[in-house]
Amino acid sequence: MSQAQDIDAEQQEGVIESVSGPVVSAVDLDARMNDVVYVGEEGLMGEVIEIEGNLTTIQVYEETSDVAPGEPVVNTGSPLSVDLGPGMLDSIYDGVQRPLDVLEEKMNSAFLDRGVDAPGIDLERVWEFTPTVEEGEEVAPGDVVGTVPETESIEHRVLVPPGFEGGVVESIEAGQFTVTEAIATLDNGEEITMRQEWPVREARPTVEKNTPRTPLVSGQRILDGLFPIAKGGTAAIPGPFGSGKTVTQHQLAKWADADIVVYVGCGERGNEMTEVIEDFPELEDPTTGKPLMSRTCLIANTSNMPVAARESCVYTGITIAEYYRDMGYDVALMADSTSRWAEAMREISSRLEEMPGEEGYPAYLAARLSQFYERAGKFENINGTEGSISVIGAVSPPGGDFSEPVTQNTLRIVKTFWALDADLAERRHFPAINWNESYSLYREQLDPWFEDNVAADWPETRQWAVDVLDEEGELQEIVQLVGKDALPEDQQLTLEVARYLREAWLQQNAFHDVDTYCEPEKIYLMLTAIKTFHDEAFEALDAGVPVDEIVAIEAAPRLNRMGTAENYEEFIAELKEDITEEVRDLY
Repeated sequence: MSQAQDIDAEQQEGVIESVSGPVVSAVDLDARMNDVVYVGEEGLMGEVIEIEGNLTTIQVYEETSDVAPGEPVVNTGSPLSVDLGPGMLDSIYDGVQRPLDVLEEKMNSAFLDRGVDAPGIDLERVWEFTPTVEEGEEVAPGDVVGTVPETESIEHRVLVPPGFEGGVVESIEAGQFTVTEAIATLDNGEEITMRQEWPVREARPTVEKNTPRTPLVSGQRILDGLFPIAKGGTAAIPGPFGSGKTVTQHQLAKWADADIVVYVGCGERGNEMTEVIEDFPELEDPTTGKPLMSRTCLIANTSNMPVAARESCVYTGITIAEYYRDMGYDVALMADSTSRWAEAMREISSRLEEMPGEEGYPAYLAARLSQFYERAGKFENINGTEGSISVIGAVSPPGGDFSEPVTQNTLRIVKTFWALDADLAERRHFPAINWNESYSLYREQLDPWFEDNVAADWPETRQWAVDVLDEEGELQEIVQLVGKDALPEDQQLTLEVARYLREAWLQQNAFHDVDTYCEPEKIYLMLTAIKTFHDEAFEALDAGVPVDEIVAIEAAPRLNRMGTAENYEEFIAELKEDITEEVRDLY
């Protein structure tokens, strides 16, 4: 049965007048902006994007070949919305929240027929509901009325929908329910179920947006050490093809200390999304020891999927993230990549014959990017809890040109910039994040947390590393002209210390069992070991020891093995002692 046949027969039908790729024009359709409609005999899902007199323009979320003028268009009267409730975690959706695994089973094929659909959450699955309020208690919108064990890792908190009036609980009981059955009734007649619907382009309500002061610990040394992001912060990872955007996103999804991960694969190659879909179910959550997918929701919208669905997938992802934020969870959303999303907007805009902006992108590109990133933050929810959404968006500038519109408009919005460098990637330095171009505007507000939880001198030690790397950048220009040996000995020693900072500290092997994750305490201790070598070496240099003898000590190369050391505290403590002893033996 097509979707069009599922719609109320009394709703007014329109007629297709013309078809241009994913853009369909219809006449005689009674519709409002952003209404979801079903197009053609097969009932292809679409959304109203322009109304001019009797002519309605629709973007269709599926391939429109064989759709012809004269076929019907049926309006649902509702905007594009997602189903919210237990069962979203450990699921894989497309850009409009159709469950791909369910559809694959339904079609008995990995290739989906047009017009097929399924609810975003299983309407027939039974959940064990436990009330957290009693009869006679008053509840308001956003309040938690009970819990459901959604997965091994996450307790799903059933909320009073934001659109409800609230009131006194008239009846509520523990038991097994589907998401469509009433689990509580209020004195005003409102029935609460475990299922909610929410329009994806509308942000869910909150009380206040607060300043985030806790880092989103990623376990990546260059990120946590030099360019941290806050829980509730925004970050961009721009970089050319092959520089490691997707691997960096995967690392963040695996290791960031968020309660919930929403991963949006927007227009990425099919083989990359296949890798995510195959890898994530096998990964173990380092904090709970349970499967990582038990706290992850994947949205897969690959480059060969319809362009219109790509435009909506980031909204689907951020709405799911907001729902879990309302429960009081910290959510991390990975969007890979926002460039493909912007390209989808450009294609639809050109088919609408809108006035193009820079490089053909629509004039509202900056506004759409802002609307998306502004939904991140640390919030006080309407039920009094606190939750956060951290958004990390990958950007794929053509040819690695950071001056193109998507990168530039993203940089005006986000507060953390991790610039991937093709030259570093070619030298096999990963993560290939350029420490001279990257920045984080969260450093000062996060320093108190690092001082309290890691080390009191964290900011000073980090600044020392930044200064050494900056000095190396200046010296490298001279080295290229006259060679390293022409430099004074103190500058030669600075280059040697900077080399250890780059190779032993900034480089990290994402595929090594130990080095793939580095906790803040280890990041700090590794840095202090290199600083110990620096301090002892310069004292020896001041005492007249030749630089060649200092850099030739046996202990120094062991700095490169700190990242892979399992018992790192003992390894680094012993290494510091050996460096100190060997250098002091030189004078």
